[in-house]
Amino acid sequence: MDSAALSVGAVSSSFFCNSRNPKFSYVSNPKPVSSPIVRCIHSENPHLNSWYSLKPISGTAFSCSAVASHHPNTSGSGNLTASAAATSTRAKLQLLIQEFQSLTEPLDRVKRLLRYAELLSPLGGSLKSNDSRVPGCTAQVWLHVELDGDNKLRFLADSDSEITKGFCACLVWVLDGATPEEVLAVKTEDLAALSVVGLNRKAGGYSSSRANTWHNVLMSMQKRTKALVAEREGRPRGEPFPSLIVSAEGIQAKGSYAEAQARFLLPDEVKIGELVNFLEEKKIGVVAHFYMDPEVQGVLTAAQKLWPHIHISDSLVMADSAVKMAKAGCKFITVLGVDFMSENVRAILDQAGFPEVGVYRMSDERIGCSLADAAASPAYMDYLAAAAASVSSPSLHVVYINTSLETKAFTHEVVPTITCTSSNVVQTILQAFAEIPDLNVWYGPDTYMGANIMELFRQMTAMSDEEIAEIHPKHNSNSIKSLIPRLHYFQDGTCIVHHLFGHDVVGKINEMYCDAFLTAHFEVPGEMFSLAMEAKRRGMGVVGSTQNILDFIKERVQEALDRNVDDHLQFVLGTESGMVTSIVAAVRKLLGSVKSHDRAKVSVEIVFPVSSESITTTPSSSSGEAGDFLKLSVIPGVASGEGCSLHGGCASCPYMKMNSLGSLLKVCRSLPHDKENLSAYEAGRFSLQTPNGKLIADVGCEPILHMRHFQATKRLPEKLIQQILRTDS
Repeated sequence: MDSAALSVGAVSSSFFCNSRNPKFSYVSNPKPVSSPIVRCIHSENPHLNSWYSLKPISGTAFSCSAVASHHPNTSGSGNLTASAAATSTRAKLQLLIQEFQSLTEPLDRVKRLLRYAELLSPLGGSLKSNDSRVPGCTAQVWLHVELDGDNKLRFLADSDSEITKGFCACLVWVLDGATPEEVLAVKTEDLAALSVVGLNRKAGGYSSSRANTWHNVLMSMQKRTKALVAEREGRPRGEPFPSLIVSAEGIQAKGSYAEAQARFLLPDEVKIGELVNFLEEKKIGVVAHFYMDPEVQGVLTAAQKLWPHIHISDSLVMADSAVKMAKAGCKFITVLGVDFMSENVRAILDQAGFPEVGVYRMSDERIGCSLADAAASPAYMDYLAAAAASVSSPSLHVVYINTSLETKAFTHEVVPTITCTSSNVVQTILQAFAEIPDLNVWYGPDTYMGANIMELFRQMTAMSDEEIAEIHPKHNSNSIKSLIPRLHYFQDGTCIVHHLFGHDVVGKINEMYCDAFLTAHFEVPGEMFSLAMEAKRRGMGVVGSTQNILDFIKERVQEALDRNVDDHLQFVLGTESGMVTSIVAAVRKLLGSVKSHDRAKVSVEIVFPVSSESITTTPSSSSGEAGDFLKLSVIPGVASGEGCSLHGGCASCPYMKMNSLGSLLKVCRSLPHDKENLSAYEAGRFSLQTPNGKLIADVGCEPILHMRHFQATKRLPEKLIQQILRTDS
């Protein structure tokens, strides 16, 4: 046996033989066998009894072999002191950590894992099913868990990768025979010292896929432990969140809310044809946000194949796409989003030299936004007044793009301003701090995003300088610590959708979906942010923009297809449910790209973290009789706040749902000869001036252009730096 090798196989197989469940009995025992003893045998002192020698004696050969013996109470071996039952899970974990820390070379750790893999009892073929697979691992990992009559957990694990099998062997040794409380008390950060460092990465790094194996297997162990405990106690596990399952065979909806979303994933061909005919004939381009009503998105997604000037994206790209459409000859641009989006499209088209291209909204009423409204409040200007009053140090206002052009203009005259998105906000702030000494940054209006940025920076202070440099090359631990007191964020602005991804939703995700892929928009509350960041660290999550979320899902699906083994991927959608149309379209395209005769069966489940009852309903008649409530129909629209429920949260933006297919068709029919009936739909230009006498459109565009410059060069524009340092006047 290898020097200092801990014989996991002896421990594991002995435990399995003692199981009360026949599935775990790999060795025939004619009579009951009590819990085994595991002795650590030192080559020069065979009477040493411990699990593992913590301090090997210098200059002596050392072999730590886990040898199964009968419990002293039944075998008479009263001199043995260390038993599997008597050694706590925490103590075994510490022994394992100390063992790995004693192996400073990555290759030595790999050899140790390979040795442990040889000693792990193989999993029976009947237990190697898709249901027993551990999600998120590059290799295939199978896990079987049972709760025995003594309220102890029994674990079986296996993998088609020898290194991963070694990981499993270690976790089985630590947790097999533990109580549910002990299993659930282990945290993923407890496993940080067990990574196989330096593999497939530069020195000082670690192989993320291998580090993730520890975490993902642990999360699956804990999820199944919770389920077994709930089953034994007779507690209902709770209603699962509604979801959509996408496979090569089609789409399956689970729960009424998901059914409402799925209705329009395969839209009416007649409506598609009618819309495309209007767009082609009248040269109309369409820019739409990801959060559109599912009916609208379903039709637009299908129409994209017939008319190239349709673009569905996050708010950042909408104006850029409109400019490209104008250059391609489109005479009109229809904007499906909230009002600040159509304002931005109008202003950017004017800046690009296309004032003649008409821009139209999808409602004759105001289409608001809770974040944009927060930034337009007197409280927000009061917040920035503190920055304007500071003369001792320079200030920069970083404003979320989800604000009105008027807000951008007014704030830019108070404090030099640059816009940001959820995907570039961290880099924008870090670059600003790197370029301007003693800078104060004032972020707004999204309170949750501001708090999440602050928390991210606090987490960065615990990273090494090398890890921080991977995020931003101009920063280190000292610079991050110094900037935290100079970062400020507005305290009273939230997105009404992401606001409700709070405590109840997080609790249910922890209970039922802790081993799923977790996606979260940067605007979610802190609990959801922390959960998603933890998932991100183990390769199972993403925090960012809507586009970041879509890209993450596509990457994971492509990886599953490349592995070419049967798999089921589960993603919790931590943002507005309108994203599902683009996600389903992208997933179906990937699944359809593989030849049917040689592809594995891969399915993708999109989970909506809301109550299954979170749907809009309407009585079948207006009589108000009690019987009418039994005839409710599902309407995925704005009435009553679709997707909002006290049971789970809000997954659908009522403002975005004011953009209906009927409105889009009305605008298309009326153009170009019936414009007078569309005056309330037209995105007008700002003819008003700022307090300094400049046009709102001109001043409001400048923070956007500053962001464009930063995106292109990764540096702040010189003009903005001069404005911050007050050298431009």
